[in-house]
Amino acid sequence: MLDPKMFEDFTQRVSGLIAKSPAADIEKNVRSMMGSFFSKLDLVTREEFDTQANVLARTRQLVDQLTARLDELEKTPK
Repeated sequence: MLDPKMFEDFTQRVSGLIAKSPAADIEKNVRSMMGSFFSKLDLVTREEFDTQANVLARTRQLVDQLTARLDELEKTPK
């Protein structure tokens, strides 16, 4: 059976080796390229999306209320 402490020690050693190797530079470069790529896509954050979804839901509710009110007014005889 593997000792959890031994596994943690192994993980730390591998992380240390990767940090000192060219793999760390590769990771930084890949992250930079991905960040550049995603910035060109004009994406929004989850918070911005949720905010706009709430605004849209409230607007939809208001449109439904106004539509119902207009239907009532159109039914009343002149």
